[in-house]
This record gives sequence, C-alpha cells and structure tokens, in this order.
Amino acid sequence: MRIVRYQTKTESPRFGWVFEDKVGPIDGDIFTEFRRLEADIPLELVDLLAPIQPSKIICVGRNYVEHAKEHGAEVPKVPLIFMKPPSSIIAPGEGIVLPPQSRQVEHEAELVAVIGKRGKSIPAEDAKNYILGYTIGNDVTARDLQQTDGQWTRAKGFDTFCPFGPWIDTDFDPSDALITCRVNGQMRQMASTRDMVFPVGILIAYISSVMTLEPGDILFTGTPAGVGPLLNGDEVEVEIERLGKLVNPVKT
Repeated sequence: MRIVRYQTKTESPRFGWVFEDKVGPIDGDIFTEFRRLEADIPLELVDLLAPIQPSKIICVGRNYVEHAKEHGAEVPKVPLIFMKPPSSIIAPGEGIVLPPQSRQVEHEAELVAVIGKRGKSIPAEDAKNYILGYTIGNDVTARDLQQTDGQWTRAKGFDTFCPFGPWIDTDFDPSDALITCRVNGQMRQMASTRDMVFPVGILIAYISSVMTLEPGDILFTGTPAGVGPLLNGDEVEVEIERLGKLVNPVKT
C-alpha cells in the first residue's frame, strides 16, 4: 500500500492511499488501526504533502563506499549519524531554496525508512517489525559549509533542505533497488541499495541503542557516489526502483 498526506482545495491535510492514479481517504491511525475508503480522487487534483510529520529526522553519512571515496573520507566502522531539523522538510514539487551563506549546495539521493512503532534497543533481526514503510529523500547539503564547520548541522539544516515523498510504500523491499538522481535530465547518481555499508536493520539497531524511535520518525540511509551541485533553475529528480520519483525545482 502507498500512504500519502494530501490536501484538496476544500479539505485540510489528511492521510490517504493511492490506487491506480487515484487517491482515497484513510480513516483512523496509520500506526495502529485504520480503514481505507474508496480511491476516487484523481491524483492530479490533490496536492501531495510530505507523507509524514516526523519528530526526528536521523541521517547516516558515508554509508556507501564510493561516496566516502569521492570525498577522500574513510568508511566509518560504525554508522555515522547526524540529524536534520523538521523545519527543513518540504513536499514533492516544492522548491529547494539556495541560501546566500553557501556557494556549493549539492543533492544526495537516498532511501528513507519510516518508523512505524516506538522502539528502544531494537535487535537488527527485529527491525523490519518497527518499519511502517519506505519513501524517497534528498539530503540537500551545503558542501562548503559542511567542510568549513567540521560538524554538519548548519550545512544540512537549512529550510527546504529535506525534500521527501511522494508516499510511504508499506510493501517495498529495500534489499536491492536501484537509486538514481538526475539534474535537468542528466544522470548524476546511480547505485543499488545492496551497496550500503550498513543495511537498514543494522542502522535501526544502532540508532535505537542511542535514542528511542517514535512512530513517524524517518531515517535517511545514506547516499551513493555522484553528488553534485544544484543551481538556480535546476530540477532535481530522485528515483528509486519500484518506489517512485521525487522531483523538486531549485531556486534562490
């Protein structure tokens, strides 16, 4: 099932589900009990929002060997985690705004796991039971500020630097799916999720040993090699095989 958050001209934001290019409302709590109503609203008539409102956005750095190499960095021996603020979230189709403080903003295409229930110190082999589903993300980064600051909060935390969506797929298999990123139609990144240094289960086990994960929290699982610049007027498209596309324009 593909879960969305959407809004129409006459309704407030709500959860729904997608079936054959139509949207139907969801009644109830997507984390516990709910029911799907008829999918009868054409997808093009709704505004898709970021599919969840997380309390935490946890990200993983250098989780693909070739990405670590392109920055001359060592592959971490344990997951390298950092966070982005919820204020950085934007929806599919919304504009990534280039901040005046940076001259080198880059894309990072990523698979994103969405937590489905509360957990602490989750064993890796049980991690799948704590995942609601998966979506697509772009960990937009001010690379020059990341390098000068040493720590990554400012470089990763600007408003609009966390596009993700367009939906949460509850049936997606993350073991071997192709991730690509195109800017203005030109291929920039391409790799498989099987190339992750630390797979999703290990990431959830490690992160939950540090902090309690709550329903709706999202986990950016790292980006492949090929990150590159975003310029005013660009359109960046992140696609994950069998999961969909996330498209955002870039502006000043």
